[in-house]
Amino acid sequence: MRVLLDACVLFPSVLREMLLGAARTGAFLPLWSERILEEWARATRRLPAGAEAVARAEIAAMRAAWPESEVAVDEDLLRTLSLPDPDDRHVLAAAIAAGAEVLMTLNRRDFPPRTLARHGLLLREPDGFLTELHHEGFDLVGVASDVLARAESVSGREQALRGRLKRAGLPRLGKALAVSPTAGHPT
Repeated sequence: MRVLLDACVLFPSVLREMLLGAARTGAFLPLWSERILEEWARATRRLPAGAEAVARAEIAAMRAAWPESEVAVDEDLLRTLSLPDPDDRHVLAAAIAAGAEVLMTLNRRDFPPRTLARHGLLLREPDGFLTELHHEGFDLVGVASDVLARAESVSGREQALRGRLKRAGLPRLGKALAVSPTAGHPT
């Protein structure tokens, strides 16, 4: 499955790490455009010093891990598209150019389902998407354990997996994983 990731799902670290971890299991091929990655990097300027450099290093790692994932946006196609927020047309154009089946975003209102359907695209939000992948048998317990370990390393304190995922906007996934082994961490 080919899934275009909007900048809004790449910006939050736990959400991004869960999505990319799921992609590493072979569940889907993540896709993006240069502009989407740049949007994410620029958004980190609002964070403490050094955040943009970290984002750019992560972008380089993503490009190395998935060299086939970056798509060029056809400017002619871009001009023909209409969305409630014209600034989001590049995301739709990238999804179309990539041959994506899914457009992953948190901005549901900016991507009308009928518009996406005309281009063979389905809009998905990360929580439901990742929960379905877990139920389909992809190892999201392992992914979540790795993400939690990194979060604990950064914060310097132990965290409950379910609570961490809930704070990351993944409450359904957290609940689904709570009934699965979680590498010894409390749920």
